Order: sequence, then structure tokens, then C-alpha cells
Amino acid sequence: FTVLHVVISMIAIFAGFIVMGGMFSNAGLAGWTAFFLATTILTNVTGFLFPIAGFTPALGFGILSSLLLLVALFALYRQKLTGSWRTIYVVTVLIALYLNVFVLIAQSFQKVSFLKAYAPTGGEPSFLIAQVVTLIAFALLGWMALKKYHPLRLIM
Repeated sequence: FTVLHVVISMIAIFAGFIVMGGMFSNAGLAGWTAFFLATTILTNVTGFLFPIAGFTPALGFGILSSLLLLVALFALYRQKLTGSWRTIYVVTVLIALYLNVFVLIAQSFQKVSFLKAYAPTGGEPSFLIAQVVTLIAFALLGWMALKKYHPLRLIM
């Protein structure tokens, strides 16, 4: 089951980067967007199926990601990205993708022996640097996506 969850997560991340690329070129990529949203929701659902012995950061990330995805779905399919819903959509989608990548990095430092040697507890500078660089990269990419993605301008 863990392998299935990881595969779904990796597919969601891949699709998310394609969706982000579509935002940079002002292309909606409706099929890829639906696929990203579905696989990210499936990642969250499968994550909730692991045994829960109490509140953990993973559970918190899953709840946050699920809430973000609900807002993104509403912005895209109900509000059609009109007005401020375009900004809300871009921000929620990119934060959901960032959370997936954050977990990928955290799991990589825990499970990949080469990386675990640099951050055995997850609190070492190498882990923190990787996460801060990723956060900064996503903030910059998000800013660029907000500036470039205006799907309604294509219609008008």
C-alpha cells in the first residue's frame, strides 16, 4: 500500500509541474489540471488510510492539502477563475503542489540512505536548507504564475 501511495504522489507531483508550466504559458491545460487535482486528492485519501495513532505533521499536511484542493476545485469549476478566484486558484494549487514536494523531500531524507546520512533526525541544516530553497523557489514560481496566468484574457 505504501508503494501505491508513493507512486500516486509522484504522479501528482509530475502532473503538478506540467500544470504550473501551463500557467507560465497562459494555457489552462484542462486535462492535466483535472489529472493533477485528482491524483493529489487520491494522494491525500490514501495518506489518510494509513494507521492513525494521533495527530502527526503528515496528518496536518493531508488536512491542509485537502482544504486547499477544495478551494481550488471551487475556484476552477464553480467560479470559473473569475475575478479574485484566479489568484485564489493559482495560490491554492501551487501550495498543494508545494506540500507534495515538501513531503517528498522529507521522506527522501528519511528513507534514502545517502540523504539520511546528512540529516538523520530531520533537524540538521542540510534538511532545513533543502526545504527553505524549495519554499523560496515555489514562492518565486508562484509569483511568476500569478503574473502570467490569465485564462480569461484568452477568451475575451
